[in-house]
Amino acid sequence: MRERHASQGARRAREFEAFVAGAAGRLLHAATLLTAEAQDDNPRARRLLTLALAQTYASWDRLRGEDPYDRARQHLATRFARGAWHQYGALGRHRPDSGSTLAGLTPQERLILVLRLYEGVAEEQTAALLGLPTERVRTICARAMATLLHPPQKPAPAVPVAKVAPS
Repeated sequence: MRERHASQGARRAREFEAFVAGAAGRLLHAATLLTAEAQDDNPRARRLLTLALAQTYASWDRLRGEDPYDRARQHLATRFARGAWHQYGALGRHRPDSGSTLAGLTPQERLILVLRLYEGVAEEQTAALLGLPTERVRTICARAMATLLHPPQKPAPAVPVAKVAPS
């Protein structure tokens, strides 16, 4: 009995290791896009990925034909959304100070944009995952794309006024 459990555990570990070897790079890139961190300096993204993979591993035996990548992506997205909610409130307006193009978007806009465009998740699935109406997901995605394609103008730098010497 013990040997059977040990061999099942070893098989489970090998299957999960193979999954991670194939999927971790793409999931890390998605997490980095979500956090808008630099590609080579992404501690929040790595933490998100680690927690999502741990949760996926914990439910590995219950997947039963379900796509493990889809499950890991769901864990990643919900952890990011929950973290942004707790840190900034309602997927607030915080924007990271990185040089990322996506840093100009709100966390919710980044989440929807990454799921829809980078991951190719359908509007309906994205809406169900986030608990939003499909039309809202469509609107947020369109707004995020417009922001990326036509970023807001930065104010012109102040021009110092020359002082005139009294005559």
